[in-house]
Amino acid sequence: VFNAETAELLSHHQVEIKQEFPREGWVEQDPKEILNSVYECVERTCEKMNELNIDIANIRAIGVTNQRETTVVWDKTTGEPLYNAIVWLDLRTQSTVERLLKRIPGKNKTFSKFKTGLPLSTYFSAVKLRWLLDNVEEIRKAVEDGRAMFGTIDSWLIWVCICGTNGGVHCTDVTNASRTMLFNIHSLEWDPELCKFFDIPMEILPSVRSSSEIYGVMKICPSRESGALTGVPISGCLGDQHAALVGQMCFQDGQAKNTYGTGCFLLCNTGQKSVFSEHGLITTIAYKMGKDKPAFYALEGSVAIAGAVVRWLRDNLGIAKTSAEVEKLAAEVGTSYGCYFVPAFSGLYAPYWEPSARGIICGLTQFTNKNHIAFAALEAVCFQTREILDAMNKDCGIPLNQLQVDGGMTNNKILMQLQSDILCIPVVKPSMPETTALGAAMAAGAAEGVEVWSLNPGDLTAVTCERFEPQINPEESEYRYARWKKAVMKSMGWESSEGPSNG
Repeated sequence: VFNAETAELLSHHQVEIKQEFPREGWVEQDPKEILNSVYECVERTCEKMNELNIDIANIRAIGVTNQRETTVVWDKTTGEPLYNAIVWLDLRTQSTVERLLKRIPGKNKTFSKFKTGLPLSTYFSAVKLRWLLDNVEEIRKAVEDGRAMFGTIDSWLIWVCICGTNGGVHCTDVTNASRTMLFNIHSLEWDPELCKFFDIPMEILPSVRSSSEIYGVMKICPSRESGALTGVPISGCLGDQHAALVGQMCFQDGQAKNTYGTGCFLLCNTGQKSVFSEHGLITTIAYKMGKDKPAFYALEGSVAIAGAVVRWLRDNLGIAKTSAEVEKLAAEVGTSYGCYFVPAFSGLYAPYWEPSARGIICGLTQFTNKNHIAFAALEAVCFQTREILDAMNKDCGIPLNQLQVDGGMTNNKILMQLQSDILCIPVVKPSMPETTALGAAMAAGAAEGVEVWSLNPGDLTAVTCERFEPQINPEESEYRYARWKKAVMKSMGWESSEGPSNG
């Protein structure tokens, strides 16, 4: 919860959501667990507000932000999900992608680039939905009976929270729609030709709205005695990276931010014109702040594995009990000692779009220990960002002179210093890391009919920031970056779909 006049964070609550890995490369979440975590966070945050003597009747609007591309299909008559949500970095659709590629002249992955801004990849929702229709009998049946609804997580939450089976609103916003591969980012409508190509019935798709308008009001949740925010309008909706762009106040052409979460996402506002990348970035809708307002576009570089690599060191290798401990291990050595870690657990996203890559750790010697591996993992996040920044500088022609950052991992001071060293430019971090939530709150508060938040650059409070300046010489930085690129080349072409592991 934020103060609409000062953008100050008043109260918050968070819970970690379980990821399920039913098979190698598969990543799922339980849609009901996501929903319950939202209810829990709402109730707990409101309790904390009461403890602070802030009247929750002052809450004027609710914004929704979500991990994009994650795909869920539910039954509109029972309100039940028909399968777990398939998470954005899931790889099960590799064979679906290869099958679809065979139908495209010259197997051109970028065949729909000028309509959608996206390459054909396991990443986007259309191929996840195609997989569900091909493999889950219950979903096929629900589609035939006219009971199925498809959505990204924002659609699922808005539908349930507004009324669910009693007339819920089935909608999404332009930013989330632009990540499905079914949406034309110029006409701002679902594209019939693409729906036909993926063989997806258009009637299961949500209606597409702007990122800032009243979609409906929050209702009481039947499984709970009350809902603290019953009757409050839900009036903001943005995919998480777009929300962070808004939260970082990147409203000017050429302003960019990088969010360090599970993955890493660098977005650069390109204004009201869509810029198409020649260097492996994707074109996406940045935001559309109202029904009658224009859409703004962004270039984006997406890295699948950032914070997830720290989680992997903690949960899979057990070299640390907490994420903070990984930072401590890295700090103790201050170098990777020539060890390079390419965390291509889900293939490589931008700028390579190489699904056959897999993670590797190379340059190991008898001297290498867990501290060096921890350092190499942090360095990997920074190198991946550098690759995207290089691509963005080439596409935009104006090199960024500083990088604005946010997200959970930015609390890691070693990572932020490393990032500045590897980019050779300052890294600027707002003192309040919850910029994604802030962006959703701004969109909700600025909506017509709510209007408690001004998006006028002159009215926006300047945020206090921490700056990290480069501390190593550029030659050293270039040498390490060149070695990293060599490691990336070695991670490619590892997996083939013919292999038994995908059986």
